Amino acid sequence: MRADIADRTAMGDLFARHQPSAVLNFAAETHVDRSIDGPAPFIQTNIVGVFSLLEAALQYVRAGASAAARAFRFLHVSTDEVYGSLGETGLFREDTPYAPNSPYAASKASADHLVRAYVHTFGLAAVVTNCSNNYGPYQFPEKLMPLTILNALEGRPLPIYGDGGNVRDWLHVDDHCAGILLALTTGQSGEKYNIGGSNERTNLQVVDGICDALEQLLPPARNPALGGKRYHDLKTFVADRPGHDRRYAIDATKARAGLGWQPRHSFETGLLDTVRWYLDHREWCAAVQADRYDRERLGLHV
Repeated sequence: MRADIADRTAMGDLFARHQPSAVLNFAAETHVDRSIDGPAPFIQTNIVGVFSLLEAALQYVRAGASAAARAFRFLHVSTDEVYGSLGETGLFREDTPYAPNSPYAASKASADHLVRAYVHTFGLAAVVTNCSNNYGPYQFPEKLMPLTILNALEGRPLPIYGDGGNVRDWLHVDDHCAGILLALTTGQSGEKYNIGGSNERTNLQVVDGICDALEQLLPPARNPALGGKRYHDLKTFVADRPGHDRRYAIDATKARAGLGWQPRHSFETGLLDTVRWYLDHREWCAAVQADRYDRERLGLHV
């Protein structure tokens, strides 16, 4: 069944029909650039939608009609962007004050606070995870890695915001999912767990890494779209987006010690595998973009 998480009636019906022992909320509007162009969907899904889920979950637990309902746990997947921007040093910890700087980050911060309130006010068993930048297969091409890979394959410009020096901590999606599962099954209700890959890279380093991987997997001489260029020749510096946070980095000590979580992917191996996946799944990429997105620049609203 497909339904909007902000549809309170539909969410209540789903709980009643399926009697879940847990719900993991991945549903969100997630791209910062689109939140600059149009914040309304982010407010509707990321705040109203989470409120709708929490209300449905609370009603379901209070009814206690099944063993699953009585053992129910809610996990909310959030982001490191709720913490704002770091300087050249330091890491985001679970007790770092919130300071969201984009409509997307503000909407996710609001949802985090709602989950906390439902734990402390109503006793709902819930956990929040805050992750760093994910990468890996099946990522929509508006995100940096797939956009860069697909543009490079077609000989299109590789846009890099500002000076390319914005730093992110990169986490392979498989490692993220492993951490989420541990947080759901062994995490303490009411707690937050930061999940990060300890792989800080500037955006320019990421783009260069993708170009290097493509040079290895599909040399320029075998790609007629390049017209004799190298992948690195396609790099194009563009005006920065409004409110672009300079650096994110996560301290995942709590997840490592409290959940026994450890990332399995190195950034270098994970990046190469990711580039290889997009090379091998061009049809999927074309299908998810069809009539929706032509990899045009977003986040131009000022």
